[in-house]
Amino acid sequence: DSSLWRSAHENRINMAFKGEDYLDSLSFPVQRMHLIQVDSVQRWMEDLKLMTDCECMCILQSKPISIEKDEQNELILSSQYSTCDNLQLLLKRAWIISTELTRIAQKLEKNRWQRVHSMTVRVNCHVHSMINEYNTFTRTSSEEMHQLEKLLIEKCSEFTAFTERCLQTEDEEILKSMKSCVNETLTSVAQYFGQLIELVLTQEAQNLLRQIELSGSLYVTESAISSLFSLAQEGAHLCRIIAKEGGVVVLFKICRQDCFRCLYPQTLRTLASICCVEEGMHQLEKVDGILCLADILTDTSHSEATHAEAAAVIAQITSPHLTFTQHLSSFLENMEEIVTALVKLCQEASSGEVFLLASAALANITFFDTMACEILLQLNAMKILLAACSDKRIVDTPYSRDQVVTILANMSVLDQCASEIIQGNGVQLLMEMLFERSSSGNPAEAAACERVQQKSAVTLARLSRDPEVAEAAVKLSCIPRLIKLCRSPTERNNSDSVLVACLAALRRLAVMSPDGLEDSDFQQLVKPRLVDSFLLCTNMEESFV
Repeated sequence: DSSLWRSAHENRINMAFKGEDYLDSLSFPVQRMHLIQVDSVQRWMEDLKLMTDCECMCILQSKPISIEKDEQNELILSSQYSTCDNLQLLLKRAWIISTELTRIAQKLEKNRWQRVHSMTVRVNCHVHSMINEYNTFTRTSSEEMHQLEKLLIEKCSEFTAFTERCLQTEDEEILKSMKSCVNETLTSVAQYFGQLIELVLTQEAQNLLRQIELSGSLYVTESAISSLFSLAQEGAHLCRIIAKEGGVVVLFKICRQDCFRCLYPQTLRTLASICCVEEGMHQLEKVDGILCLADILTDTSHSEATHAEAAAVIAQITSPHLTFTQHLSSFLENMEEIVTALVKLCQEASSGEVFLLASAALANITFFDTMACEILLQLNAMKILLAACSDKRIVDTPYSRDQVVTILANMSVLDQCASEIIQGNGVQLLMEMLFERSSSGNPAEAAACERVQQKSAVTLARLSRDPEVAEAAVKLSCIPRLIKLCRSPTERNNSDSVLVACLAALRRLAVMSPDGLEDSDFQQLVKPRLVDSFLLCTNMEESFV
């Protein structure tokens, strides 16, 4: 899983190790000194330029400032205050080491022994730095941790010695035989490194959860939850560790205590992150998490921020992309009151972000169970959502429109939906959505625009079985727009899914209003089999070959 800390430091790391000649370009005054011609000294001097940066960092960060009690206490307090920063530093260092190990394997395949050795020395330094950095801010290292640290350091030293010996021979046969040993050692280093990082992260998760569970202090609890949230942002693997250590259970305990009400939004946001993995979902079910979320959503004394974050958790656990939601049996028991609360949140949303979270939860629920669409119809949700779309302050991004049109598409399977669409001027909205285009060029936004186009076409195709809806669509010139989307790849951002949806909608409208199409459009887009029209449209880009 690609972690947030990776993206935060990727450019800096890439610049630091940009070219293979980067290290050679460093200038050290020692290179101009007269040296005694001793092999060991020369070797040390060659390695020094690779080690200096890491070693200086290592010594400066690990060297104790004082052994006086008062000053030691100040150091400990400082460490506790910057736990999150320390973890980020650890994760950054871990990513550097992981990247370097991958690069070593690549260079080893190409038999570039000089580079393999220099990179091995660098990894050795980074490992020492990482261990020293971690030991400066933790005081609870286990015996298992110390043992793994010792094994990793020994294996790194062995690895460096191996690669150094490989530099001293030019015999191809000897190098070939040594290469397998180097590969085995590299595998061992990677294995010990992975085990150590796993243990470190598990220990840190345990420490944070212990603080949350045992501390009665609002400040300490808030700080620990904040650090836990930062940890959960590092990817699914970290979320699994937190979930396995009981993170979901501990956080729901917070959500059931009135004295921590001001921490509910932050706690729920952390829960939403952790529940992206199966282990988190299982824990949520065990502690009746759905019931707790339903209670929060229906309790009008909670703030809008709390309701919005509870909606975010619902959106996460009902995501159609997850394959492990089948066990959420308790969700069906509470679905009606949850859906009711979410519709109310959409109606009363004071910002686009709140509306997005609430509508995303509703959109996912309509995939989760078809009964949700009937509940939404009874609650006049169609009218509320269509009204919200006319308020550019609330529905202000393609992401929000994506959620709305998803709900409309899933509700459009119900026969009663057509009249609601007509009354709420929904056909006009669907027509506008067919023109959805990204203004920023951002890939995520462009993908959202494609989904809006696709789902609006799907909704039109489903609703156009009703003659009144089809007539309204024809009057609003939906047919020319659908033809344009079919024939012009750039209009649909070269999306095949948009093309298929538009062809389906066009064929449905053509049945209701055959006079709205020119003969060439009918012959190419309506009359042939759908797959033939699809192939024709995908080959319409002009060739200059």
